[in-house]
Amino acid sequence: MPFQKIESEKLAAAVVRQIEGLILQGILRPGERLPSERELSERLAVSRPSLRDAVAELQAAGLLTTRAGAGIYVADVLGSAFSPALIRLFAANEQAVYDYLAFRRDLEGLAAERAARLASDTDLKVIDSLFRRMEAAHSKRNPADEAALDAQFHMAIIEAGHNIIMLHMMRAMFDLLSEGVFYNRSIMFRNRSTRDALLEQHRAINTAVQARDGEAARAAVARHMDFVEIALAEQRKAERNEALAQMRLRHESEKAGTEKAGTEKTG
Repeated sequence: MPFQKIESEKLAAAVVRQIEGLILQGILRPGERLPSERELSERLAVSRPSLRDAVAELQAAGLLTTRAGAGIYVADVLGSAFSPALIRLFAANEQAVYDYLAFRRDLEGLAAERAARLASDTDLKVIDSLFRRMEAAHSKRNPADEAALDAQFHMAIIEAGHNIIMLHMMRAMFDLLSEGVFYNRSIMFRNRSTRDALLEQHRAINTAVQARDGEAARAAVARHMDFVEIALAEQRKAERNEALAQMRLRHESEKAGTEKAGTEKTG
């Protein structure tokens, strides 16, 4: 008869499943350090040998990595989303920037609509808390904190939609943005009027999500991304104009120097 003795699951396998689930759900993030072996074994209520077996299996699977003298970390599992060669092409191509914004407009609009419909009460509290922190950071002179919270706010909405594929895809995209591959987000927050407009747009997104109005949330995201696209285009135009102005200034300075030298010779 094709029956086999049923064996209880090994503790190491149970640990593997739990850590895999935490990574898959985006709770354990790439680069995040795990607790020490002693602390982790106590939290999981397993022996250290069982924990070591689980860690070894997760390392072999490419989900965990060990840094000498620093401990065990979640591997950079998002790094493989785009090859280094493709990332270099993104950075060098202006069309990629606007395609990225269009991608975000569509995907984040959908994510906001999902969050309004599917978010738990705790999810909504997290989103609202991040927006309140953005308000507090808005009054400071240094816009770096507000720019960082901007990304966290958008990611919290994506997380609240509870779609694993969307979560990891968008986290990979935001990692590229934080590295300045598409554009420097912090520069946008240096202009006071732009910062004011961005805060109000995030307020509109938060209000719609908190009210569980999916249609309004999606529309608020679209308006926000349209504004970012226009602001980015204006910023790039201003940079080009400044480069031309600097070129003219150098040319005029060189002309003035040449004319002065000529006058001195004839004099």
